[in-house]
Amino acid sequence: MPGYVVVGTQWGDEGKGKVVDYLGSRMDAVVRFQGGNNAGHTVVVQDKHTGQNQQVVLHLLPSGVLQKASCIIGPGVVVDPFVFLEEINQLEERGFNTDHVLLSDCSHIIMPYHVRLDALIEASLKDHKIGTTKRGIGPCYADKYSRQGLRIGDLQDFESFKKKLKLAVDMKNITFQKVYEDPGFSYEELVAQFAQIRKALLPRIINAQIVINQALDAQKQVLFEGAQAAMLDINYGNYPYVTSSSPTSAGVCTGAGVSPKKLDVIIGIAKAYSTRVGEGPFVSELFDDMGAWLREQGHEFGATTGRPRRCGWLDVNVVRHAAMINGLSDLVITKLDILSGLKKIRMCVAYDIDGVRYDYIPSSMEELQRAKPIYEEFDGWQEDISTMKTYEELPENCKIYLRRIEELCNTRISMISVGPERNCNIYLHEMLK
Repeated sequence: MPGYVVVGTQWGDEGKGKVVDYLGSRMDAVVRFQGGNNAGHTVVVQDKHTGQNQQVVLHLLPSGVLQKASCIIGPGVVVDPFVFLEEINQLEERGFNTDHVLLSDCSHIIMPYHVRLDALIEASLKDHKIGTTKRGIGPCYADKYSRQGLRIGDLQDFESFKKKLKLAVDMKNITFQKVYEDPGFSYEELVAQFAQIRKALLPRIINAQIVINQALDAQKQVLFEGAQAAMLDINYGNYPYVTSSSPTSAGVCTGAGVSPKKLDVIIGIAKAYSTRVGEGPFVSELFDDMGAWLREQGHEFGATTGRPRRCGWLDVNVVRHAAMINGLSDLVITKLDILSGLKKIRMCVAYDIDGVRYDYIPSSMEELQRAKPIYEEFDGWQEDISTMKTYEELPENCKIYLRRIEELCNTRISMISVGPERNCNIYLHEMLK
């Protein structure tokens, strides 16, 4: 059986959680391969106690946690263990089983000092801030790559963990006190905190790369789930307004420990319009009533932070860039129903930079900030498509819009989401092998 990958093609918030939840019902394992609890996945499910629909917002746990598949937080993820246990407890209180949630021993730990340092760094940047979620993600990855980090597996030998922690705290406190005039952290208090939660974490710690590869070699179905999206990739996104890892299909290889030969189906998720949270360029952003309308109709507020998202028309340059970088085999379009009722719909198909047409995204931030959108305009549709179940039912103008996306991105659309509920999907092509 193949390895499946689900990635975002824009700036995140495309609806990956819903797609992973759908595919997860037919998977043997779902693996989160990068990022941390700076992500937010909202899934609508039926409450097991009341039978009513409810929203489940996941920040760190894979979206597949709501299915029976093994859920593995891979080596490339940075883990705030306090957030991890809080999410576990919240799900169990709502009637969900979490025994199948496992932690890689190679995952790095987001320490409390990472969280505070993230906020201090962001505040010091003032007008040049990146727009981080202040969850400690960047500082944790920085420690990882400077070989000063603590890993989940370190908790298995607590005496060794304490020695590593002492060295880390002593070094970090110098930075806090000398650079930021902050008192820093008490080593003893941190030891006590981790001693308290350690027993709850130990039964979940595994050698993830061995477990994942054994599953693939045994012809089991494995789905790799990314957080954020292509335009936030540390290498190929709008640097420096990016995340600290690679949320692309290539990130699976380093973040989960698998060969690219084992990745056969790569599914990109694209919202029918564009949104972005935080700072950075956004060529098709709308600053008028249309942008506000999209935000309200689409309920565009961050699942993790609650921040209002910046909204604009679909930027095909962005999705096309993601299709190239990820090697997409399939495209899923979400929130198509939000565009219903508009007389005219626009699509950014290229950029104009100093009179030159760009059908790709320039790496230069200075060039990108001067880019102006080149639009194509489409007639809208007035029908409510949220109850439609087949492609044939969709209004002709809706089909024209979708066909143009396929043509420009050179990727087939295999699934369309027309509402937030689990069953509000239209399937055009089978994505599972």
